Amino acid sequence: MSNLMPHPGRSIQLLPGPTPVPERILAAMCRDVLDHRGPVFQELGLSVLKEMQTVFRTKDPVIIYASSGTGAWEAAIVNTLSPGDRVLTIEGGHFAAMWTGMARDFGLIPDVIPTDWRTGPDPQKIAEHLAKDKEHAIKAVFVVHNETSTGVRGAIAKVREAMDAVGHPALLMVDAVSSLAGMDYRHDEWGVDVSVSGSQKGLMLPPGLAFTAISERARAATETAKMPRYYWSWTKMLAQNKEGYFPFTPATGLLHGLAESIAMLKEEGFDNVFARHERNAEAVRRAVCAWGLDVWCLDPESYSPAVTAVGMPEGHDATAFRKLVYERFDVALAMGLGKLAGKVFRIGHLGSVNDVTLLGGLTAIERALAIAKVPHSSGGVAAAMDYLG
Repeated sequence: MSNLMPHPGRSIQLLPGPTPVPERILAAMCRDVLDHRGPVFQELGLSVLKEMQTVFRTKDPVIIYASSGTGAWEAAIVNTLSPGDRVLTIEGGHFAAMWTGMARDFGLIPDVIPTDWRTGPDPQKIAEHLAKDKEHAIKAVFVVHNETSTGVRGAIAKVREAMDAVGHPALLMVDAVSSLAGMDYRHDEWGVDVSVSGSQKGLMLPPGLAFTAISERARAATETAKMPRYYWSWTKMLAQNKEGYFPFTPATGLLHGLAESIAMLKEEGFDNVFARHERNAEAVRRAVCAWGLDVWCLDPESYSPAVTAVGMPEGHDATAFRKLVYERFDVALAMGLGKLAGKVFRIGHLGSVNDVTLLGGLTAIERALAIAKVPHSSGGVAAAMDYLG
């Protein structure tokens, strides 16, 4: 049991996932469980499968798993690759490093392009690496669109241009877990072969659903892939998805929530959703700069609309600071991950977040900086408010 003192009012969740779940979505999920082999569910299944193509901006099929986004990544590997295949990974943060580790666990051979975890994937370096692969032994390129651990966004369209420029046939696989529905994402236009995402980010749902958009080239790769697969089989899923059903028990309540989530996104308009995220992200960065703290991402063109990682001054622990903010003000911030543990805290501005919520969270951070005696300047909240105004 928690020893935390109770706080009146609502807590503020400034996390890049799970993000706040709107009341409309909660209400949509609070209904009787459907027979997932019956005609009423069939209508729901056909609807959400089709609507997710709109979210990914694709005509390719979208598969929905009852899993986290990590499950969709595993499905991408086992449906397209074989043990001993080489893959190219760009290790720009904690989650990119996870995919490299997963590749090794499945017997793949990763070629790793390291980064400083403060800048996005470099298309030129990717092109140079692929150009050396004259035998086309590299079968896939793994890229994270929005690296949640660092607040860095990758330029996926430029990565595809770099791959095409050297004529390399590798599949382009993109982690869009924390970018989908929070920033512009174009599966077809950017030439992505496999896009994976999850429910608990821009789609404003609880964790539990994973999504995979798969190109014709990716589907063709399943014919030669030698990884074992059963639950993760695209072939099984696609066969039943045609009729609106799933080969295994789906997360029926979450699918009702997904239908409501998509309805809300369409009502606001996707371009308006993306603009709201960009605007809130800029407000946070202005607050951080006014405090005199470091925005971890060094390249303004790579700033994330979903999350801002904030570097703590030397001698001050970000984990202890997050604990203070949570215990004093009931505001949840995200922790530093991997080699950034204790060095950064992360402010999420993803999903159902508005100006007032954001300013309330920033106020708590500014007060906590003073309480913790972290060297900083005042005026961060005022800078954010001026910008939002």
